[in-house]
Amino acid sequence: MATILLQVAGAALGSLLGPVGSAIGAAAGAMAGYSIDQALINGTRRVDGPRLQGARPFTAEEGAALPRVYGTVRMGGTMIWATRFEEASSTSRQGKNGPRVTEYSYFASVVFALCEGEIAGVRRVWADGREIDKDLMELRVHRGGEAQDVDPLLSAKQGVDNTPAYRGTAYVVIERMALADYGNRIPQFQFEVIRTVGELPKMIRAVSLIPGATEYGLSPGLVTRQHRQGETEAVNRHVLHARSDLIASLDELQMLCPNLEHVSLVVAWFGDDLRAGHCKIRPAVTTANGSGFSQNWQVSGVSRGSAMLVSTHEGGAAYGGTPSDRSVMDAIAEIKARGLKVTLSPFVMMDIAAGNELPDPYGNDSQPAYPWRGRITCAPLMPESSDGTAEAREQVEDFCGAAMPGQFTAASNTIQFSGSSGDWGYRRFVLHHARLAQAAGGVDAFLLGSELRGLTTLRDEENAFPFVEALCALAGQVRTMLGPSTTITYGADWSEYFGHHPQDGSDEVWFHLDPLWAHEAIDAVGIDNYMPLSDWRDADYAGGNPDGFAGPCDPAGLRESIAGGEGFDWYYPTFEARRSRERSAISDGTAGKPWVFRYKDLRNWWSQPHTTGSAARNWTSRRLGFRRASRSSSPKSAAARSTRRPTSQMCFLIRNRPRAGCPIFPGVAGATSRRRASLPRIIAIGFPRAPVSSRRTIPCRASTASGWSIPGDCMSGPGTHGRSRLSRFAPTNGRTAPTGTTVTG
Repeated sequence: MATILLQVAGAALGSLLGPVGSAIGAAAGAMAGYSIDQALINGTRRVDGPRLQGARPFTAEEGAALPRVYGTVRMGGTMIWATRFEEASSTSRQGKNGPRVTEYSYFASVVFALCEGEIAGVRRVWADGREIDKDLMELRVHRGGEAQDVDPLLSAKQGVDNTPAYRGTAYVVIERMALADYGNRIPQFQFEVIRTVGELPKMIRAVSLIPGATEYGLSPGLVTRQHRQGETEAVNRHVLHARSDLIASLDELQMLCPNLEHVSLVVAWFGDDLRAGHCKIRPAVTTANGSGFSQNWQVSGVSRGSAMLVSTHEGGAAYGGTPSDRSVMDAIAEIKARGLKVTLSPFVMMDIAAGNELPDPYGNDSQPAYPWRGRITCAPLMPESSDGTAEAREQVEDFCGAAMPGQFTAASNTIQFSGSSGDWGYRRFVLHHARLAQAAGGVDAFLLGSELRGLTTLRDEENAFPFVEALCALAGQVRTMLGPSTTITYGADWSEYFGHHPQDGSDEVWFHLDPLWAHEAIDAVGIDNYMPLSDWRDADYAGGNPDGFAGPCDPAGLRESIAGGEGFDWYYPTFEARRSRERSAISDGTAGKPWVFRYKDLRNWWSQPHTTGSAARNWTSRRLGFRRASRSSSPKSAAARSTRRPTSQMCFLIRNRPRAGCPIFPGVAGATSRRRASLPRIIAIGFPRAPVSSRRTIPCRASTASGWSIPGDCMSGPGTHGRSRLSRFAPTNGRTAPTGTTVTG
């Protein structure tokens, strides 16, 4: 109507200008009238979007077989229950004066039977072949135990008395799933089902969470980085079945290990020199550009722009960076919220790149690339050693620094340090983490460090061990900071825990860590237990094994080798001797105490009195029965021949150290090289902690150590981490004594 009226009015007004004006006026009036008509008509019009006339019928297979699953399997389920489609509508106006449009969406709840129970859990879910973000759907997993409860949704829909619990059957409930992306139908689902086999997963009580070199990898919350407008990347989420990588790892860990109690959280800082007097231990990052991160990186009050950069290797970062203080605190809180105990393990990684020109304390032209932290020592160590001089103590003091507990204060996202900005000594490293643990609400256990045998064995001019003294002092300060409920220890290398046998011709034996193990702040003897359990070669399949092993994974032979075989009964003095299997018996001459040199003889080391040095009157302060023995690290590798050389690298093939941690004689290509081996579950002898009333100090007046032999951890053996230690031995008066030097290979 408005179109006609305004067209006539426009023509009338335009006629005053003649015929042409009349035509223009009519056209303008018609256009104005059309706009008015459309606004009036559309403002009252309603449009309905696509709507299902009826729910599509469900199909389920009657009498379908129920699978039995072992390990990890991707499988489809059998629908056993579903609701009618739930319809939801929403109405909105299209434009300012447009019509009202009603759109319909549909939801369904459905139950799928998976397999016989009991399973560990469901990790991933696919719909029509596309993995679903589990954070965007409501999914409940019933693992199929014989005591599982009725699902609350089924109970609400059908009534408690009419709902089966499906005991013995693992099933999943998907509640109110949106169907728009699947053509308003229930898609074809698949599930990744995990079921553990055997009793071993149920026996695992503690694990180490690695890697410790990851700037945001320990954060349970999502951390993102915006590269440019509209392009955002998740930094610590690379899966769709959890909100972050840490949450995914912990979820799966608790699925696979239902009796898990303890998680060791490893946090890495980086050393930059094998010379103790020059080495700084600092937090590091992979990039100095911090723009776009949703969470700022801060460690010990240091921001990303002023932090150390890790070296590069083959075009990329040689390591991940140090976890931010905020991520470590959040990780501790997350682990504790799951009912698990936490060990905080500060960890030193050595960031010394290939082609460096740093003087090597071991006498080489330069320091080896990315070495083991256990090689930090005084300089020079060879050919003329500073060990046993006042200079060794000075270098250790430089390495430790001067940080004190009162210089650390907690801020919102970091721990501030008020000491010297150039003090990057070991004391700052340890005390920072103790304060970090305190700020996170405490931890159940704390490590003062691990495998620093190149430092713990250093002596000053009075044959005192300055780094052991430093560890004792740190133990007391950490105890004051964390309180009496926290277990404190040091993770000694397997070749370090039981004593120091200097290969300088002195024939002396030093139980150098006894003052630490006996310290009132230390709760346990910590041993990184990577002792060899087999001496298997591929040729043994045809010719027989000298130790009677039926194969590389012979359980009986491995069990007997816990306190026998290499490191207990015999040793290889050189790599050439190892190659030809020319074994030498471990003997101490006439003293009758071979346990002093048997690093596997934990029982005698624990129960026998200790003398130290070359004089019987030098007693140690070790108190028998006062400490329990614990394993701060144990090998669980799956590489061929791993029981022959289960090093602390756990046979990880590190890119910048391609041979680090690999077993000796790892097998040839073919079926035998693919055989997997892992250590038996009994890999150390445990000792009960004596009650307070029975603790006592035992004076030790045993015979001297003079003339006892040193079994030697030579020839690229377990625990040497890819670095050969070659020693030469010669008989002396019917006894075996070291006469050679140590070289690196």
